Amino acid sequence: MMRLTPLFIVLIIALGEALAQPKREVAPQSVPGQEQLKIDDHKDVWMLTYFRQRYPTRIEIDAKGNTVEVPLPDPMLINKLHIALSTDGRHWTPLNDNKPVWEQHVRDPYVRRGPDGLWRILSTGGGRGNDREKVGPSCLYITSKDLIHWQPEGSLPLMKGIRDESGALAGNIWAPEWFYDAKTGDYLLLWSSSFKDAGWKESRLWSCRTRDWKTFTPAKVFFAPPYSVIDGTLLDHEGTYYLFHKEEEFGVKTGERRAIRVATSKNIEGPYSLMEGPLNKGQIVPVITEGPTVIKDPLRPGWLLLYDYCMTNRFGVSYSPDLIHWTVEEDVRFPSEARHGCVSLLTPEEAKTLLKTYPTTH
Repeated sequence: MMRLTPLFIVLIIALGEALAQPKREVAPQSVPGQEQLKIDDHKDVWMLTYFRQRYPTRIEIDAKGNTVEVPLPDPMLINKLHIALSTDGRHWTPLNDNKPVWEQHVRDPYVRRGPDGLWRILSTGGGRGNDREKVGPSCLYITSKDLIHWQPEGSLPLMKGIRDESGALAGNIWAPEWFYDAKTGDYLLLWSSSFKDAGWKESRLWSCRTRDWKTFTPAKVFFAPPYSVIDGTLLDHEGTYYLFHKEEEFGVKTGERRAIRVATSKNIEGPYSLMEGPLNKGQIVPVITEGPTVIKDPLRPGWLLLYDYCMTNRFGVSYSPDLIHWTVEEDVRFPSEARHGCVSLLTPEEAKTLLKTYPTTH
C-alpha cells in the first residue's frame, strides 16, 4: 500500500478545495499581434497598473505544521511599474510591449488620482536601510502630475513605534493603499502587517491617516477577522464601505483558503461585518487568488472585481450587479505575468498620451 507523505496530504486537500470551485477558465496571456486598442474621444478609458512575477515556489503547510516550499516552473520577477489600458475592463492592452514604464522599484503599485489632481503611488518595499531595526518596515510613496514623470517622495515607516507583546517590531508592510475620506478631508492609508517570521502568518490590516503626507497618525489595527488577512482595498458605495481582502489561510487544518472575501460597514473605521460568499465557505472568487481591485463595469450596470491567480500566473475578473453576488467572466485578456493590479479611470486624452509615450510595437 502506498503511504502518503504529509506534503502529499496537503496537496490533495488543496486540490480538492480547488476542484470544489466552479470550473472557470480565463483567456491565455496576451500574445503578440493582438488588436490595437481604439480610443473613442467620447468614452473613458481604464488604466491597469501592475508589476510582473511568476512565483518561484508555492508555500504549503504539512500535517505536522511545518512550512514546505513546492517549486514552481520558470520563476521571474520585475518589481517595476507597468501600465495597460482597456475600454471594457476585460480586455487589456499592455503599454511599452509589457515592459516597465519606469525603472524605479515598484511592487503592488496602488495608483490613484487624488482630489487635488495629483497621482499618488503607494508601493510595497522601498526600505530605510539601517533605520529598519529602529522604526520597522516602510513602504514607498511616489507622486506624478501626468503618469509619465514620477517623483519618489520617500519611504513611509507607517508601523513606527508599533510593537507586539514581546517588544518586536512588525516584519512587513504589504500592499499599502490610500483612500480619500471626503467626510473628513484627509487620507486613510491601509496595509497588512505581521509580527511573525513570515508576512502571511497571523496578518492583520492596519491603518493611519494623513492630511499632508508628511505627518501620520499612529498606526492601529483596522480589520482583524478570525483568519490571517492581506491585500485590503476599500470601496464606498451609497453609504456602505466594502472591504475586499484576501483570506490567507491554508494547510491541513483549514484546507486551501487563499482567496478573496468581502466585509461591509456603514463607518469607514468599522467595525466590518463579514459577508458569507458562496465559494469555499465564505469566499467570492475561486482559489488561489489575491490582489483585488474593484471598478464600475464599463459595459453594463454593476461592478467588476479584478484579481490575480498568483500561483498559476493569470488574471481573473468577476462581475456583480450588486457587489454581493459574483460570477466569473470567461472572455478576458490580460498582460502576461501581471500581478496585483490597481485600476483607475482616465480621460481619452490621457490615454492617447500614454499610448504615444509608451507605444506597443508587437
